[in-house]
Amino acid sequence: MSADRVTVDKSGWVVGRVLADQARTRGDEPFIRFEDGPMHSYAQAHALSNRAGNGFAGIGLGFGDNVAVMLNNRLEYMWTWFGLSRIGAVHVGINTALKGTFLTHVLSNTKARVGVFEPDYLPWLADIEDSVPDMRTVYVPGDAYDPGNLPAFKRIEVRCFDEIMAGAADEIQLAVSYRDIGMIMFTSGTTGPSKGALMPHGHLYLFGLCMQTHMGMTTADHYYIPMPLFHAQGILMQTYATLITGSSAVLVKQFRATTWIDDIRRHKATLANLLGVMTDFVLRQPAKATDTDNNLRMVCAVPVTDETLENLRTRFAIPKFNEIFGMTECNLPVCRPLDAPDEAGCSGRVWDEFFQVIIADPETDEEVPMGEVGEILVRPRESFCFMQGYNAMPERTVETWRNFWFHTGDAGRMDERGYVWYIDRIKDTIRRRGENISSFEVEAVLLDHPAIAEVAAVAVKAEEGGEDEVLVCIILAEGAERPVPEDLLDFCTPRMPYFAVPRYIEYVSEIPTTPTAKIQKNKLRDRGLSAAAWDRDAAGYKVRR
Repeated sequence: MSADRVTVDKSGWVVGRVLADQARTRGDEPFIRFEDGPMHSYAQAHALSNRAGNGFAGIGLGFGDNVAVMLNNRLEYMWTWFGLSRIGAVHVGINTALKGTFLTHVLSNTKARVGVFEPDYLPWLADIEDSVPDMRTVYVPGDAYDPGNLPAFKRIEVRCFDEIMAGAADEIQLAVSYRDIGMIMFTSGTTGPSKGALMPHGHLYLFGLCMQTHMGMTTADHYYIPMPLFHAQGILMQTYATLITGSSAVLVKQFRATTWIDDIRRHKATLANLLGVMTDFVLRQPAKATDTDNNLRMVCAVPVTDETLENLRTRFAIPKFNEIFGMTECNLPVCRPLDAPDEAGCSGRVWDEFFQVIIADPETDEEVPMGEVGEILVRPRESFCFMQGYNAMPERTVETWRNFWFHTGDAGRMDERGYVWYIDRIKDTIRRRGENISSFEVEAVLLDHPAIAEVAAVAVKAEEGGEDEVLVCIILAEGAERPVPEDLLDFCTPRMPYFAVPRYIEYVSEIPTTPTAKIQKNKLRDRGLSAAAWDRDAAGYKVRR
């Protein structure tokens, strides 16, 4: 840090405290509603969050306790997050598609003994009950709680979330710091299971502050939020940004391309985000004369091409776009200034008030000349504005922080203006339709199949649209009959999230490896799809959720 920099006052950077401050200053002003339900003011949200915090404290939860949250988008998600923040507990957001070993890993890694679950996901929890001995009690939202329609658990007790919300609305006085861990969010692995990023409150706050700053948010804005709240996009970049700004938002259960612009019009939204293939889905809908009839002033769309940017602009009369570069672990270190031109693929400039970014040779970590492509490396300029490591994975933490730089695994270049352009991934992580997929975990499931001896999962470009899809290359066990591809996917479906189920299957005689027996996935990616690869979409196979 240079001598002329003044350390930022981060004392108020705790979500529960931010909400309390907004309740005092904004009071009855609108904050958030779910779908077409009633709008909750800042004061109402604060009172409900206190009830949740006191309710959680009343069942014995306290500072540093991890709580597993596997809910669809709903207001109870908000009260849970805010309430846990008030008592210093840690919110563990779980992707609602996880099941089998994927879900077992998250619960085992965090050792959560209390959860808040949607009833739809309780059967998946019951399936792995013996593998998660720490989990003791699960709460189900009151509007979905039906004690006569619960799976049979041997040990885990299922209770109604209304019991938590029966806590007192009294102000909670416990001191929680921006330095304390507020959330664990899991991100995909390649050489191992998914990693839980330990996110201090300062880190969480900065996600929202970045969006407020670079989207030019004011109290007049109304954010449309269809992104899942277990992702940083939904809970931090949109919801937290709304809270920090003192503006308002509408939360919907899920993204629906068919009604995207109609919902935005109906809710009079001024801001929205589009991630990955969501943009393509929106543009594929039949055009309507009313498409330009909306209040949007800016959309954050990542990634976009020149063509899709222009199509969005003309189709929906969107006056301004923004792009960013960030990750769960390293926040949003590259952002496009408000006065910058809309350039597809340009993530913007380094937010140098809080971060340092270089483009480096991925082998040496030495900075490359301007304009050349290298790996994007990041480090913070303010304490506790970055993840504090991977939960219970010290080796992975050290590996990622090589030479005191966080290695994003993404390739980019920096132009003469200091603007960063995202190019592609360097790591073996598979990113499909906005979801990060652990190749290691996909492979682990398939290796449980008795007919499979070796397997490698990689990202390949689909023949249409250029979207990443999952290809698995399989070597059969000696003497085993080749499984019918549909049967193999039937094996995968109950054991992994729907988005991780491979689209392409190829049986091979060998998989390229290094002299130390490490699979050379770069060779498989570079080779791409071969004529021998079976395509589930072409075969008409539908993955069950």
